[in-house]
Amino acid sequence: MASLLVLSVFFFLSSCSAQSYNVLSFGAKPDGKTDATKAFMAVWETACASSRPVTIVVPKGRFLLRSVTFDGSKCKPKPVTFRIDGTLLAPADYRVIGNEDYWIFFQHLDGITVYGGVLDARGASLWDCKKSGKNCPSGATTIGFQSSSNVVVSGLTSLNSQMFHVVINGCNNVKLQGVKVLAAGNSPNTDGIHVQSSSTVSIFNTKISTGDDCVSIGPGTNGLWIENVACGPGHGISIGSLGKDSVESGVQNVTVKTVTFTGTDNGVRIKSWARPSSGFAKNIRFQHCVMNNVENPIIIDQNYCPDHDCPRQVSGIKISDVLFVDIHGTSATEVGVKLDCSSKKPCTGIRLEDVKLTYRNKPAASACTHAGGIEAGFFQPNCL
Repeated sequence: MASLLVLSVFFFLSSCSAQSYNVLSFGAKPDGKTDATKAFMAVWETACASSRPVTIVVPKGRFLLRSVTFDGSKCKPKPVTFRIDGTLLAPADYRVIGNEDYWIFFQHLDGITVYGGVLDARGASLWDCKKSGKNCPSGATTIGFQSSSNVVVSGLTSLNSQMFHVVINGCNNVKLQGVKVLAAGNSPNTDGIHVQSSSTVSIFNTKISTGDDCVSIGPGTNGLWIENVACGPGHGISIGSLGKDSVESGVQNVTVKTVTFTGTDNGVRIKSWARPSSGFAKNIRFQHCVMNNVENPIIIDQNYCPDHDCPRQVSGIKISDVLFVDIHGTSATEVGVKLDCSSKKPCTGIRLEDVKLTYRNKPAASACTHAGGIEAGFFQPNCL
């Protein structure tokens, strides 16, 4: 009876232990020249069929990869880990993946971890095309996660994305830590991390240098925690743009804490289109942020209109309960605090506490419209 119990435990433990697959065993070559796409899809098909937890190993070397989708909708449910010790390379010709939504895409998974590795999208030639005014593809997001739960991205480096670097869309319980995003400061539309329609997302210990928002927060985000992030160059950390659609989910329960902004266009920002919308932004916390020569350290812009062709309308986005605490440093422009809220739905519950911003060694100015709230502690300049 005892021996039968031991045997049963052995088989139980064996069935639960992780299975490991190396992409080299499926024909991938780490030479940076041989197309490894078929090998990656073959290892995914094998991993998908396994009933045990799976680790897919990408060893040291450079692996050329076209657009790939890792879809878990037909897989046996189990945790999957991608351990990347090498570099994944996009094709040198940007047109190969330029019309795809994503270069590397994960969807319909419960328990997906991407650990380590470098993703080099080689997007510079597409940026040049866009700057020239030629007819160019929009570009692929480097890596995306959609309709998935229990997602971990750790130690990943994203280089020179064609479009956004990392997108989290329609996911629950996501943790990004130790991520590095690197692209030129003038690279178009290369948002570092974009979160939308997702809940319980955290971003820790991350460095983002790019040509657009370091972190952009879209409609439907509920429960986002950002802490210990270095941002710059880039456009800062932005909630929005919101209100592009007349019917839109709101953004709520967002904390941005211990972030350093260096040479960015914006620091902490909430932006919405000047048009009717059912959306909102509430319960937002910006805390313990350092501004180093930032053009707009604190900004709420409800008249967002990047192409200057917006109809003469008013933003319907309701912004409320926004806290700015312990934000200090230098502004690159005279106005360090700009709260340009909607005349139809003024901002309410704004709190400015222990804010100290300077411009050319003097207190920075402020400009506030349709904004209500209180100031506390040492606040410079006066606004509300």
